[in-house]
Amino acid sequence: MNDKTYEQYLGILRKELVPALGCTEPIAIAYCASKTKEVLGCFPEKMTVWSSGNMIKNVMGVTVPNSGGMKGIDVAAVLGLVGGDPNRLLETLEGVTISDIEKTKELLSDPNFCTCKLVQGDDNLIIQCKMEGEGHTAFVEIKNKHTHITRIEKDGELIFSQEVEKVDAQELDYSLLNIKDIIAFADVLRVEDAEPILGTQIDYNTEISKEGLSNPWGVNVGSTLLKKGGVNADITIRARAAAAAGSDARMSGCAKPVVINSGSGNQGITLTMPIVEYAKELKASRELELKSLAIANLVAIHQKQYIGDLSAYCGVVCAATGSASGIAYMKGDGYEEISNTIINSICTIGGMVCDGAKPSCAAKISVALEAALSGYSMQENGGVFKQGEGMVKQDVESTIRSIGKMAAIGMHSTDVEILKIMLEK
Repeated sequence: MNDKTYEQYLGILRKELVPALGCTEPIAIAYCASKTKEVLGCFPEKMTVWSSGNMIKNVMGVTVPNSGGMKGIDVAAVLGLVGGDPNRLLETLEGVTISDIEKTKELLSDPNFCTCKLVQGDDNLIIQCKMEGEGHTAFVEIKNKHTHITRIEKDGELIFSQEVEKVDAQELDYSLLNIKDIIAFADVLRVEDAEPILGTQIDYNTEISKEGLSNPWGVNVGSTLLKKGGVNADITIRARAAAAAGSDARMSGCAKPVVINSGSGNQGITLTMPIVEYAKELKASRELELKSLAIANLVAIHQKQYIGDLSAYCGVVCAATGSASGIAYMKGDGYEEISNTIINSICTIGGMVCDGAKPSCAAKISVALEAALSGYSMQENGGVFKQGEGMVKQDVESTIRSIGKMAAIGMHSTDVEILKIMLEK
């Protein structure tokens, strides 16, 4: 692999693998609100928040971290206004205090203070926030990515605007991603480059996994798996449990940050924890663990570039497939085996729907990993789905694209119906 492509791949990892406190959708709303207050320059008398359907879907059922157990778009927005720090991006609620929570509850008791509305249109990720106070107004828009501000206005005057993420357009080329080069990148990945990015991902995501296994969160999917497996639970059960437990805690408001993938903490946890568990089981070196995790992350990102960050397609399928690919690499397998694992995985469970962020995401993580690890076991036994069987194409890249097209285009109407059902009273 040439130096330019190596730096591109490393840059993609640096950009995608960032810390986030709590589910990224409510945190993104809190960040937008905190930024709007900063632009306004005073505490507002009222505020309005507009969100796209997929944002609403992923906020309705999840506990906002550091909120005292509250849920909802208005909770995320008002808490971001009261106690958020826009300089901390997806960790904007890290410094929230008890008094901030009480102030938030007080403001939420006024039905006229914060108004939440649906943004109509096809864009999956839009947040807009407007505040009014002391005779001034401020408006901030986030679009396409959770912290990507596209528009800022003060008193009706445009003071900042951008439509495309400059870092993507000018520096990072996601079209370079492909399975052969992902493996080639891992082969030459230097530990000193990997450790600051992937080592942090291991540390953060392991901590929230331990929390989920140690204490009651959600419906305790992770600890239930371990209990069912008993003291001699095999590695596949332990891998699924470790990942599910992190989601158990995260979806129920645990105030521990995680390192995300493709804008999602659940996806970051899903692909990380099986790699960590298999590294222990196989007594893999730190270098091999990091290389395997690099593959897991990049395989997930590669799939998501055809789907988008938010859709009706459950993203943990991409993450679970990436994790199984990393495990294959850790066990000494190469391009053919990893390709077969991906095909088996996404053509088994591809199409699992996303009906928002909530405690049941932990169960979906467990099932997605079961399918992905089974896909790997099938290929170990010489089995791989063939071209023409459903959406399987002539090779792994074409198959990834076919699943991506189904998810992004074919499941669009599904996404609309899911939102309608969730909004029914």
